[in-house]
Amino acid sequence: MTHASRSLLIRSAVILALVSSTLPVRAMEGAALERGTAIIDPFALRELDLGEHKASGIDRAGFGLRPFIPTARSDNTPILDDELFSLPSMAPVRKALDEDFERYVAKHKASLPNETIGVGLSFEWQLFDRDLLYSARARFVLAGVVNRMDRAYVSPDACGEIRLIYRLTRLDEAPVGETANSPRLPMTLNVILRAKGEKAVAPGGIATTCKAIAQRWLAIAEWPETGVDLANRLMAPGGPLEYIEPVDIDRIETNLQIAHAPKSAVRDFRTDYLMKVFRYNAQTRAFEESPMENQIDRERILSDDKLKADFKTWLLDPKNFGELDRGTIVIPDEFLAKSVIAPTPVGFVPSELQPAFGLVQGEGDHPVFAEKDVVSALEKGGFTLQNIHSIAGFERRLNDIGCGGCHQTRGIGGFHFPGVDWMAVKPSNATVVPASPHFFGDQVRRRDILTAFGDGRSPDFSRGFASRPQTRGTTELAGTGYEDGWGSHCYEQRDNQAENDKSFRSWTCAEGLACQVASPATRMGMCFIKTR
Repeated sequence: MTHASRSLLIRSAVILALVSSTLPVRAMEGAALERGTAIIDPFALRELDLGEHKASGIDRAGFGLRPFIPTARSDNTPILDDELFSLPSMAPVRKALDEDFERYVAKHKASLPNETIGVGLSFEWQLFDRDLLYSARARFVLAGVVNRMDRAYVSPDACGEIRLIYRLTRLDEAPVGETANSPRLPMTLNVILRAKGEKAVAPGGIATTCKAIAQRWLAIAEWPETGVDLANRLMAPGGPLEYIEPVDIDRIETNLQIAHAPKSAVRDFRTDYLMKVFRYNAQTRAFEESPMENQIDRERILSDDKLKADFKTWLLDPKNFGELDRGTIVIPDEFLAKSVIAPTPVGFVPSELQPAFGLVQGEGDHPVFAEKDVVSALEKGGFTLQNIHSIAGFERRLNDIGCGGCHQTRGIGGFHFPGVDWMAVKPSNATVVPASPHFFGDQVRRRDILTAFGDGRSPDFSRGFASRPQTRGTTELAGTGYEDGWGSHCYEQRDNQAENDKSFRSWTCAEGLACQVASPATRMGMCFIKTR
């Protein structure tokens, strides 16, 4: 890593600390970015997590994890991790996680034999404590509810997805005092449900529509309630959570910090995150390890000439290339991985730490795509390009369409939604940002899609690069760190437009700021105050 890269990363960490501790979750006064698209109120989440509710006379369980895990016993107590991971439905999850841990440790010992690895501060690489994960001393706590109807292009009949995001939390370290450390641990578990499920029936026995579901969510933006009142209204008849039921589970996703290496004499600090997906099999009533959406299996493709040729042919087909550009591509399972290790920080310089490194000429010995292949695909036409206008744009899109590359971009560590800790002494999303700049920057696009659904129009499901939000023609993000303000990602522009990459010409900084690059090779950097 170059000195410039290290310097930029240090400044990035400073910015993140400031954002996480001081900025309210708003782009403009009185306009919360997540309005109508997510539930992040810590007091409402606490109420949703902890028990039964009587919303307008209707008794129903809350949104703690227990009701959403098949084969768990039915009661009102939170499900602790010793019970959770002993359930038949979760046995494949535990097995797959254990196997990935063993592979990770074995690979580490083979590639870094002089750097110790294990659980505890005495090791140079500090491993995630699986004993704690599987014990009664921890459980997953509801950290957020997120509307992802912007993913209806993947599941149109289900109107997209609703995500219940849970954060692993220790139970034997209750926070005491305003300065106490949070008992939360670096792992999230996402329960992904169909937005329109089996019980989504409107009055009169008619199945509800995507339009009606979107309208319910958009209405939240006008609600003044918080805490218990908000939780009850969310679940009441006509509320957006009325139809969210365990029967509608599609899959669970896990993301955990598998190991952390503090800065030392031999390396910069580094943190690795393990991400996996488990689809629910209704016949076996178990979550089964599955390919991760658009997570290209780089090592397997590069080592198999036939697979390499097949992937190249498939991706460069004009239809598929156009969907890659729009960000709506769904890559076939045969080219995908079932797990990914996403290191962070990766800086702004291409390296083997990025998931698609080596797939394009110039980044490895045996690439899948030659430069002429990409140029030819760009010239074929048949679609209007929105993002990919160059080889560099193609490389960036390959990296950010999968879980690993997206989580390396503008995340809080390796997470996009850690949520507010409602177990804290003063849980408030006014002083703690519950999600990453990537998450909040994307809310304008997501809300535009929800609005289209609510109006009965066909939504535009396209999305920009993970580093820069798609603003949909609004100025809501202008001048903020989400778009072109201090700390936002940028591309160094030159006076001669011909010298600027067409994929990144719009990646500029607001007035008074300048793009300070990490590497002359990429000209990518962050917006900071101009200096002489």
